[in-house]
Amino acid sequence: MKAIGKGGILACVLLLLQGMIVSGFAANKVKRTIRGNRTEVYKALPADVDNVSDMFSKGVFYGRLRTNFFRFNWRDTVSKTRDNYAIGIGGSVIYKSAYLHGMAMTAGLYTTQNPWHMDGDGYKFAKAGKDTFSRRKVALESSYGMTVLAQSYLEYKAMKSSLKVGRQIFESLLTKSNDTKMIPNTFEGVSLNSKYIPDTSVAAAFFTRQKLRDHTSFHHVLAFGDNPADPFSKWSENDDSAMHKGLTLSKLKAAGINDRLMIVQVTNKSMPNLSLMANYTAVPELIMTAAGEINYTVKFDNGFRIIPGFRYLQQFDRGAGTIGGASLKGKITATDNRGYTKPFNMDGNLYAARIDFKKGPGSLRLGYSKVANKADILAPWRGFPTGGYTRAMAQYNWYANTETLMAQVKYDLEKAGIVPGLSAMVRYAIQNFDDKKPDVQADSKIFSLDLIEKIAAVPGLEVKGRMGIVSGDKHTVDMNGATKANPSYNEYRFEVNYLF
Repeated sequence: MKAIGKGGILACVLLLLQGMIVSGFAANKVKRTIRGNRTEVYKALPADVDNVSDMFSKGVFYGRLRTNFFRFNWRDTVSKTRDNYAIGIGGSVIYKSAYLHGMAMTAGLYTTQNPWHMDGDGYKFAKAGKDTFSRRKVALESSYGMTVLAQSYLEYKAMKSSLKVGRQIFESLLTKSNDTKMIPNTFEGVSLNSKYIPDTSVAAAFFTRQKLRDHTSFHHVLAFGDNPADPFSKWSENDDSAMHKGLTLSKLKAAGINDRLMIVQVTNKSMPNLSLMANYTAVPELIMTAAGEINYTVKFDNGFRIIPGFRYLQQFDRGAGTIGGASLKGKITATDNRGYTKPFNMDGNLYAARIDFKKGPGSLRLGYSKVANKADILAPWRGFPTGGYTRAMAQYNWYANTETLMAQVKYDLEKAGIVPGLSAMVRYAIQNFDDKKPDVQADSKIFSLDLIEKIAAVPGLEVKGRMGIVSGDKHTVDMNGATKANPSYNEYRFEVNYLF
């Protein structure tokens, strides 16, 4: 199957709408919503009960039907690239029990199916849409589609705090659910979220495993698969696009290293108009990251607000550089430094600044980020080091010696009284990478447009369209005299979400 065509897209939409009509979903009472970044906001939570029977009978089910369509067209197609598309149709069912003396449980079952997909080895070339299926499962079983118990945890709640043990979503600076495809990124371990201290939020976690969005099982948090007996082992462990390919599982085992992820994040808003955040994220035997952020709101009588923000992130090498090198590509050798000044050291840092201008339905954000010319920043847990400042749609701009400028405009057409339920975001970024480094892409400019329509006639139904146009320099020559690949492409996304 070479292309899906308009008929396939229409079939996806009709299939979803048919399920809604058959089940009578139009009378839905909204129990949760999703933000623009696709994080979930629960509007209705289970109550407290005093016996085991009520604990389960008075629990709450949360349903979601969703479909995602991705189309990716390269400007220049070479041997390692191919125009591609992907479609995911599925959803999730999450059950939360009621609370018995503070105790509760949650389970979330997710599925994504691919009735239309590329033929042959086309799955290997999938870009944005690769998370609608598992490449490893396709390679080993010729089977598209996944069904995964991505959440399953016990919870204890007391004193404005929640302790969770098991499979779970954990949102922090460098760990995100990033639920923009079909199945969220989740972790396995223990976490604590607390608001016991006034005006302060504390989040801490210790995770032993992670499940990326396109995996069917939980895997290492910071190890890249490299089993020579398994030709598809590269997709068996942490194969995130931002993963360090030099931190292979065999090297970690040889060094006796257990990759365990530790996180502590504190946010304080005790001072008027001021928000402070401090974050510690580490795999203690490999890497440690410390970050801080400050945001201050200046308010005017006419409702106009100016919000400057600043983020600083410091990365400390704890052994990762010796094992894998300073480049995330993992290609550094004793005779090839790949353009890095300290090729086997992962000490590095970045800073980012932004200023928001907000009034009524509209906002403007100007952002800037700079990564030191030391090591690439290591963060393969779906939280983006430059997120909220300069990261544009599907971009990775935290390689060493990278500078980015970004402008973003958001406008809520419903609040403006123009179009009910419609909001829009336009973003433009200029990325200046290090031309010398062969492991880093050529410079590029990105234009993206997001449109979200919340259907008032059907509570819980939302349609979102995204477009990304990337124009890159196709004449960049690296330190070895090789011309870098043209990074230019057009990308289109369309999704429908129905929450009930």
